[in-house]
Amino acid sequence: MGVKAKNNIGFGSRNMAVLLVGTMLAGQAFPAFAQTAPAVPAPAPAPAPPVSGTIRAVNVVGSQRLEPDTVRSYTALRPGGAYTRENIDQALKDLFATELFADVQIRDDAGVLTIEVRENPVINRIILEGNKRIKEDKIRPEIRLAPRQIFTRSKARADVARIIELYRRQGRFAATVEPKMVQLDQNRVDIVFEVNEGPRSKVRQINILGNEKFSDGDLRSQMATKQSRLFRIFSSRDSYDPDRLAYDQQKLRQFYLTEGYADFRVISAVAELTPDKRDFIITYVVEEGERYKFGDVAVESELRDFDNNTVNRLVTIKKGDWYNAKRVEDTVDGITETAGLFGYAFADVSPNFRRSAEDKTMSLTFRVANAPRVYVERVDINGNTQTQDKVIRREFRLAEGDAFNSFQVKRSQDRINSLGFFQENLEIEQKPGSGPDKIILETNVQEKSTGELQLSAGFSSLERFIINASITQRNFRGKGQLLRTSINYSSYSKSVELGFTEPYLFDRNIALGGDIFRRDYNSFNYLGSERNTTYQQVSTGFSIRAGVPLTEFWQAQIRYQLVHDDVTLNKNTFFNNGVCEPLLAGRYLCDAIGTRLTSSLGYTLAFDNTNNRLRPSAGNRLSISQDFAGLGGDVKYLRTVANASKYWKVFGNFIFSLSLEGGHIMSLENQRVDALGNLIEKVRLTDRFFLGEPQIRGFDIRGVGPRVQRLQYDSTTGELNVQRNSIVDDALGGRTYYMGRAELEIPLGSGAREMGLRPSIFVDVGSVWGVRKPKLTTLADFPVGSDGKPTSLTIPILDSNGGQQCVNSTTGALTPKPTGACADGTTLYGNTIAPFEEQFLGNSPKPRVSVGFGVNWNSPFGPFRIDIARALIKERGDDTKLFTFNVGTQF
Repeated sequence: MGVKAKNNIGFGSRNMAVLLVGTMLAGQAFPAFAQTAPAVPAPAPAPAPPVSGTIRAVNVVGSQRLEPDTVRSYTALRPGGAYTRENIDQALKDLFATELFADVQIRDDAGVLTIEVRENPVINRIILEGNKRIKEDKIRPEIRLAPRQIFTRSKARADVARIIELYRRQGRFAATVEPKMVQLDQNRVDIVFEVNEGPRSKVRQINILGNEKFSDGDLRSQMATKQSRLFRIFSSRDSYDPDRLAYDQQKLRQFYLTEGYADFRVISAVAELTPDKRDFIITYVVEEGERYKFGDVAVESELRDFDNNTVNRLVTIKKGDWYNAKRVEDTVDGITETAGLFGYAFADVSPNFRRSAEDKTMSLTFRVANAPRVYVERVDINGNTQTQDKVIRREFRLAEGDAFNSFQVKRSQDRINSLGFFQENLEIEQKPGSGPDKIILETNVQEKSTGELQLSAGFSSLERFIINASITQRNFRGKGQLLRTSINYSSYSKSVELGFTEPYLFDRNIALGGDIFRRDYNSFNYLGSERNTTYQQVSTGFSIRAGVPLTEFWQAQIRYQLVHDDVTLNKNTFFNNGVCEPLLAGRYLCDAIGTRLTSSLGYTLAFDNTNNRLRPSAGNRLSISQDFAGLGGDVKYLRTVANASKYWKVFGNFIFSLSLEGGHIMSLENQRVDALGNLIEKVRLTDRFFLGEPQIRGFDIRGVGPRVQRLQYDSTTGELNVQRNSIVDDALGGRTYYMGRAELEIPLGSGAREMGLRPSIFVDVGSVWGVRKPKLTTLADFPVGSDGKPTSLTIPILDSNGGQQCVNSTTGALTPKPTGACADGTTLYGNTIAPFEEQFLGNSPKPRVSVGFGVNWNSPFGPFRIDIARALIKERGDDTKLFTFNVGTQF
């Protein structure tokens, strides 16, 4: 059979014959290779040999690579021997069986037999065309044909079948593969596999027959396989998967067993491919049976110290309840786990069922077979090459010789996972020891990188342009020590930090650490969307801390910190005559400037029983912290902060968390007054609490709580300009705050988890308040013009002698101001301020509430967080923000 010629890739155009692999051989076609080509007439049959005779000679013609003697050796035909038609037929079969020949004929000429052969070609190369959904490196291992091998039809057919099976495993049952042969010189060929991938085969319909108690929709909701619908365009669960078909049958059975139908069975499950080979129709035939209730429930325990009364308290199943196989399974697990707390690691708990078809009851007895109390014979740790054994062993709550306790094994597993040094979901295996009363705890760890070198640049909605360089080693020298250093630079903050923590000082359970830092922070306000720097804060200092465990879950930490703060304002912008001018900066900012030394001593009392400190999915956290400033220094206060969090899994692998946090700072200083005798808030601006992004999403940074807004007076309308882009907004912070969050982390597939994608939906709530209302500037502080409206106020700039000056409006020359008003042609020299009025807003404990959606991504260029949140409840003056993101820095 012939087909159109294909270009020989890499060798240019040649004049050649192009044939399908399925050339007619011995009157039979190769069907897998004859899908589209026209038929070619079969060769004329060879002359039939005589029925019998004597072989005078056996000649071989047509062989190129094989020697004639080799060809003759494949047959039983020998000179001098007799031959029959059966001998000739067998010789043909033997030669074709070698798969070395494309065609064989045997002719007879008066006893001289001529074996005419056409050898199979040698493969030059294998070419794949049309494969897009499955990459070539996935298909190549399925192909057994290879360059420099002799081509055989059976291998080609097998390769086609394997490629098609590979596509079927991807859910593409309409895929076809057409192999073609491109003839080259010297009896060489290129084999081309032309792939038509076709669409992914969907599940068009799921039919269920025999169900009466539950609707089709109820049963389909239990299945992993879903019907193909437009709204499932981004889901893969509507693709046909034969393995998932068996799983769905088990899911149906589990559902009926939890509803009391103990006799339920799936009679058949058939998946039919539609004629167009695009979709499947799945039909289940089920038999529901009768619904059962629990009958008598009894327990029998043969374990010492674990008698029937103890087991009875663990059984919550009552006679008359509807039968539920899941409750039985949970009861068995609960008894087994509790037996482990008593030291019986190999407790055998078996439920024995007694079914009564007459009254439709299922009675059962939980039997706990006798078993010896088990002791830990050995703790084996394998796979750690960098981490020292003691770092892992000190997290074990059991040691050699201790009585086995399943709770302590689980706790040890959680503590090792919390280190963050090894693979996720590490498990401690329990293996039989040298005797029936001994057990071996084996931990096979896979170490992962604990050192991080981060050089990143990014853009953040908080910090604008960011440069970050940091080196962190969480397992320094394999001893579990934490060493970190970082340099951060952005438009509004700069910092250099160095920290070290030893978690087990002198191999005792005492943590000791310290930090040295220098932080430069530029605060800002907004004039519309324009960000303006207000005060600059430079903090330099160090801290030391020590922590000790009080119990398995309670810990205590003490710390000391010494910080020197220097708060300044831009003198060119906010000063007049060398003094901070309230009309330019606001009295609240003028009160904040200055240098101060803060010497504080604090403690934290914390409870933590989460299953993983880094990414918990179950457990609770609770802590209370207090810091007392006043051991020397210039600042005296008592700051108290408490928080609590709870994590648990819901709906399978969804992780739901609730967290609450609150704090209060109380000044221990005497009341201060400003130069005008006004009372000043005792808690300094830089020591207060602030809320907003990122603590409460849906609000701008420092967008919640007390603030002063400066509204410009519009002399044209005679009203204050309330347009958002003309209001200067300064956040003041508060002395008291609270914050709460409810968040549901949505699980993704394994591929998304490997990328570090963690989407979540959340509700945030919180407020900050409790500062004294500052002295505000009002329109009454400005002079009134001839029209009775407020006019601009000029603050004089004094000369070196402290006198006022007048400036010539034409030449700009300065002259001392005479008594009274400036002379004609001159005006008072100074800063002219247009009328404005300040308003104090947001000082309220009323909750602010926002809802939203966010995604964490551990991207190749650094951690990435994006949030879309909307503020549902806010107070006047709060600044909201719908969209925030952060790239290239920690958050």
